[in-house]
Amino acid sequence: MEKWLEKILPVMGVEHDCILSRRGDITLAYKVELPEIFTLSNEDYETFHQAWGKAIKVLPKHSVLHKQDWFIRSGFKPDFNNPDVSFLSRSSDRFFNERPFLDHSCYIFLTKKPHDPREANSMFSSLLRGSIVPEQTINPVLFQDFKDSCGQFRQILQDSGFVKMARMKNADLLSTAKKAGLIERYCFLSEKDDSLLIKDITFDNGMQIGDQHAQLYTLGDAEDLPALCGSRINYDKYSTDRTKFSIGFASTLGQLLPCNHIYNQYIFIDDAQKTIKELESKRLRLQSLSAYSRENMISRDATNDFLNEAIGEQRQPVKAHFNIMVWTDQTEELKDLKNQVSSALAQMDAVAKQETAGAAQIFWAGMPGNAADFPVNDAFDTFAAQASCFLNLETSYRTSLSPTGIRLGDRLTGKPVHVDISDEPILKGITTNRNKFILGPSGSGKSFFTNHMVRSYYEQGTHVVLVDVGHSYKGLCDMVNGYYFTYEEKNPIRFNPFFIGEGDNLDTEKKESIKTLLTALWKKDDEAFKRSEYVALSNAIQLYYEKLEKDSSLFPSFNTFYEFLRDDFTKVLTSDNVKEKDFDVNNFLYVLRPYYKGGEFDYLLNATENLNLLQERFIVFELDNIKDHPILFPTVTIIIMEVFINKMRKLKGVRKMILIEEAWKALMKEGFAEYIKYLFKTVRKFFGEAIVVTQEVEDIISSPIVKQAIINNSDCKILLDQSKYQNKFDAIQELLGLTAKEKALVLSVNKANDPKLKYKEVFISLGGISSKVYRTEVSLEEYLAYTTEQSEKVKVMDYAARFGGDIRKGMAALANDMRTAQ
Repeated sequence: MEKWLEKILPVMGVEHDCILSRRGDITLAYKVELPEIFTLSNEDYETFHQAWGKAIKVLPKHSVLHKQDWFIRSGFKPDFNNPDVSFLSRSSDRFFNERPFLDHSCYIFLTKKPHDPREANSMFSSLLRGSIVPEQTINPVLFQDFKDSCGQFRQILQDSGFVKMARMKNADLLSTAKKAGLIERYCFLSEKDDSLLIKDITFDNGMQIGDQHAQLYTLGDAEDLPALCGSRINYDKYSTDRTKFSIGFASTLGQLLPCNHIYNQYIFIDDAQKTIKELESKRLRLQSLSAYSRENMISRDATNDFLNEAIGEQRQPVKAHFNIMVWTDQTEELKDLKNQVSSALAQMDAVAKQETAGAAQIFWAGMPGNAADFPVNDAFDTFAAQASCFLNLETSYRTSLSPTGIRLGDRLTGKPVHVDISDEPILKGITTNRNKFILGPSGSGKSFFTNHMVRSYYEQGTHVVLVDVGHSYKGLCDMVNGYYFTYEEKNPIRFNPFFIGEGDNLDTEKKESIKTLLTALWKKDDEAFKRSEYVALSNAIQLYYEKLEKDSSLFPSFNTFYEFLRDDFTKVLTSDNVKEKDFDVNNFLYVLRPYYKGGEFDYLLNATENLNLLQERFIVFELDNIKDHPILFPTVTIIIMEVFINKMRKLKGVRKMILIEEAWKALMKEGFAEYIKYLFKTVRKFFGEAIVVTQEVEDIISSPIVKQAIINNSDCKILLDQSKYQNKFDAIQELLGLTAKEKALVLSVNKANDPKLKYKEVFISLGGISSKVYRTEVSLEEYLAYTTEQSEKVKVMDYAARFGGDIRKGMAALANDMRTAQ
């Protein structure tokens, strides 16, 4: 016979942010934030487990802890209406659109039930009794005592540092005209809170709610439980011979169970003395019957051991029950769901029991606020410490609300998450600077990650200066129309340090940078630079710029500066009686003659394009062809230093980033090494970040002047696949100051990647406090922008040529052709 839900609903009302049941039970509800999966160490799990034990102890007698975890299959939905999204970001949105993932919500319901000698069981379920009058009048003093206990419970868990709990309000629990409350969502298994469809609930032929076919699997019998339980278990997929990777004991029933499901966890706190007394009576009965049955003897011994532990070690006896409810709208999937749940429980060494006859009552008791209506004959006796092992402790990766950061992938599903590794960690006190150290051998996906990171920061308004060896950033530079400085025989590298662009001016720093450059070109490393020569150069630069102001036909460059020295400044020196020993201008002109027009390096300091380096937001210095050149390399490194320091000091309130790829090739020069050391110590004061990328740790160790400066001043350490170094990883761990947890995370990178998807994983450590592994998964268009494969670069340029040099249209066309060919 059909019944209306409102007539038998065990919840009488929701008032004062509490749920009141028809039995007179009072329930306080909390929305809970759990730690992210794969981020806790062995010690963290143990500490978290102990926090649960302490929290359960403060709950009063005749109360119920009901923890309910919802895992709903969802799809990633980007915002396609945002007009400000770039070409590559839009292609990423299309690539990840509808990417499936498990959306996790966690709730804790703390219920205080009136003391009733008749405990709830199948004969006293409110499902069978249409009207139940509360057994005692609610006492305001007792209610306040219960609220205080719940407050202590919440405070203990939050003080552990692993959990955040927010009290749920009336509006969260009750439905409105436009939004389904939590109670209605549970009754109708509504996957979204905006689903207001009323559904039939029937248990005639299995469990069916609307078009959803549900199954219930329980852990309610001690015989089905694992022989051993703990705060954590090993996760073999990410473990190695040298490291054991940990997950929560019940994680296989949470994030690792990839289907729609609700994991209900009940811990019933009753009168401990009464429980012990009842068990003593049971032990005596079993003692009397032990001679007739070996089973009675075993049960007697087990009961005796339980009592000894309860009394001897002051354990808190409780009753517990755990169940998993799974559902699907496709009946043919039910068998697969059963296999998945059985497999998940088997990994805990537990046995799955599918509920049929008792499914209705257990489902009914799972309703928020109705945990006291749970049939206790389906619960088992245990201790609070053991019961809390079965609690789900983890959630999925959370996305940051910070406007700054990069898009990476959730490790389990690849769902895009926004990750801020610069500003948010500083605000939270996790790090003190934004500097980064990136380590990854060839083929580990290092260039992909750095390209992806740099592109993200550039699109967020950052000024980027890149020092590259190997043309890793050519495609990205072309995409954003940045300046790309490289040396080729037909198109040699060109600069113009004498040009003063928009927003720049001839200040002391500009003069000093020109003097430093001229001195480096004039003097050898072991030659002294006299004070008189310094003064003479200062006067020459000042007079040169004064002449430029008067004569607008002169274009600032080394050519015109050289002519000024030769034609005008020599006369000034003569009139001032400057001796040759104080400043040998003829020697200066002779040594610098190769940089003047007609000389061997006349191209180097006389550029007429790519001049406004201060305002240009993306600049790449590609050093591969000049890294061993005795003239060009020192000159270019000085210009790099001048460019970034100029940005640092003159661009107020603008984020700056300098990334030095394969830095060790440049660090061999002591002058540049000192500059790197200075950068890593001071760049944070100018809203900047310095990043060093290398393939081998030895590359950094080999430069003692930088070794500690870089590593000690890089609070963000990023490592890619280190599997080839796992047998000698201890040295890397010691050098980088990684914890045992971080070592396990690093060595788990790429251990169990989804073979159907193309991506690499990356480990990110922030201050040694927050450490995670993410996916670096990109769209085909992003791949073509980041690729370092020569053949693919050529294809991109060929396609761009078909569209008049438009690299975006070329990439889009090539990506479409590649997708069609797959």
